[in-house]
Amino acid sequence: MTTVTGERTEALVEAFHPAVAEWFRRTFPGGPTEPQSAAWPLIGTGRDVLVASPTGTGKTLTGFLVAIDAAFRRHPAPARLFPVASSPSEAEHGAVRLPEVVYVSPLRALAADVHQNLQLPLAGIRSVAEELGMEAPALTVGVRTGDTSAADRAAMRRRPPDLLVTTPESLYLLLTAPSSRSMLRQVRTVIVDEVHTLARDKRGAHLALTLERLGHVVTEHGGVLQRIGLSATQRPLELVGRLLVGAERPLPEIVDCGHRRDLDIAIELPSSELEAVSSLGQFADVLDRIADHVRRHRTTLVFVNTRKMAERVAHLLAERLDPERAEAFDPAGEGPAVGPVSPPSPAAADVGGAAAPDDAGHAAADGAGHAAADG
Repeated sequence: MTTVTGERTEALVEAFHPAVAEWFRRTFPGGPTEPQSAAWPLIGTGRDVLVASPTGTGKTLTGFLVAIDAAFRRHPAPARLFPVASSPSEAEHGAVRLPEVVYVSPLRALAADVHQNLQLPLAGIRSVAEELGMEAPALTVGVRTGDTSAADRAAMRRRPPDLLVTTPESLYLLLTAPSSRSMLRQVRTVIVDEVHTLARDKRGAHLALTLERLGHVVTEHGGVLQRIGLSATQRPLELVGRLLVGAERPLPEIVDCGHRRDLDIAIELPSSELEAVSSLGQFADVLDRIADHVRRHRTTLVFVNTRKMAERVAHLLAERLDPERAEAFDPAGEGPAVGPVSPPSPAAADVGGAAAPDDAGHAAADGAGHAAADG
């Protein structure tokens, strides 16, 4: 993960609300990642931003943290100062706060995952604020997808969340019904994740129309909608940016941090000279090397050619590693293929397929020498 250090890092963090800044320092002592350091200043100006960055570089937090910071600044007092509305009309007259941030995910499962990931930062920031003697708003997160029950939908209309997590189709439905459309009039930021999965087909065209409708609702009530797009594998960026902002708005600011991780590729060979058929000693040497990689990495994939070899390699690796921690993964879904194979760390040895004939010695030598991939 790329990080930015020095005075610029501290300046970026210092620009946040004191509680947000302190939470970030404690949680991420290494400082902002590359997409965060490049995108936060742009997002802070209110401009539309498209962020292209590899998985694992903090893209979700890149989009959310500025919005969370803005919400903390707009609501310095504890949340829900007003009574809960008993009807949508009360919400329309300001009895409760309305959503200010909408997160759009193309996948319902991903939307639920982000919902969980947001709760921890919000709780952490609120805890830090209390330590600093500051009043913190109890910002709420709500999920609206096709799986949301009718009772939960009614509850959301009565007491809308501060941050709404939804899908493109559910956002379209929210904008269609008058009561739920009114709930979105105070939205200031919409974050669209995994843009590339929407840009390739009619879902993207449908979302573009939905974003225009949302922008119209916000503008109609005197606001300005900021659009933020996130994706790990989007090309061409200008075309995706046009999908995000529509035909009449200027192209968004583009933060391009690449779409591939740095790779470290190496070919390892047994210490003894390779022959047509490797000896048992050479096979053991190969397995020792694989076990060493498993111990030093979080995840290790070992490719072999047959199920028989997968079971044998898994069994022999289990003898070299902690036999009580993990089991071999069975891609057929029939349970463990053999006994445990992983070390005490969160590592897992997944035995798949590729690299050699059914002869045990030759398979292990060729598979370890050419097809071991570590992450």
